[in-house]
Amino acid sequence: MSSVLDAIEEDRQILLQLFPHIEESVWATESGCLGWSVQDLVSHMACSYWLAVDPSRLPDPAGLPAERAADLYVDSRRSMTVEEVVADYESVSRKGIELLAGLDGQDVEIPLGDVGTYPASFVPNAFAFEAYIHLRFDLFGPNGPLRGEPPATDELRLAPTLDWIEASLPQQNAALLGQMNHAVEVHLNGLCARTLRIGDSDVAAHITSDSRAFTQWITQRGTWEELGVTAEGDSAALSIVRQLCVF
Repeated sequence: MSSVLDAIEEDRQILLQLFPHIEESVWATESGCLGWSVQDLVSHMACSYWLAVDPSRLPDPAGLPAERAADLYVDSRRSMTVEEVVADYESVSRKGIELLAGLDGQDVEIPLGDVGTYPASFVPNAFAFEAYIHLRFDLFGPNGPLRGEPPATDELRLAPTLDWIEASLPQQNAALLGQMNHAVEVHLNGLCARTLRIGDSDVAAHITSDSRAFTQWITQRGTWEELGVTAEGDSAALSIVRQLCVF
């Protein structure tokens, strides 16, 4: 747990140090999340913490899927200024990390709607994943408007992100996986190398990908062709894997 919290806090500090250097016009520019500006994206990251700290501060999602509920939350905060959004993120993320630290060792199952159901002690991985993806791929280019090199990827940040993907993928993609007649092995090389199995039947296809690239294409932020992914085997199973999306 402590390493996951360290990952969350380190990316939080990067964000807090980054905010004062974002030009005023860029806050209104579209981020890598379609339909959301940079300000909207930061507001969304604050809302994730509010869901943990005090969900009554957000509109009632009335059973909406998680991604549509996120749009609702962001839309409700569009009257806030940049300064208010930044101050809100700083405050609620600090409270949120304190709350997440209290989940250490707790194995009660936490249902998160269509996001999945997880042991309480695993929930911090969702926050590590969100910070990792939004910071590196939705704020910085080529998908986001910020120029320069995105924050470096290291084992501290990448490991909990991959752990979240591995745990959430089958829950968030059950309908697609139900169409697979054969399983696929995904061989991740580079940092945090590991092999993932997608599907429950016999393995009929193999994918090889850099681990950082994997976090991009499994969240639909890049294509296999762009990211140097190689694949061989059952074409139907591979076609389904191309459509998978983790959030």
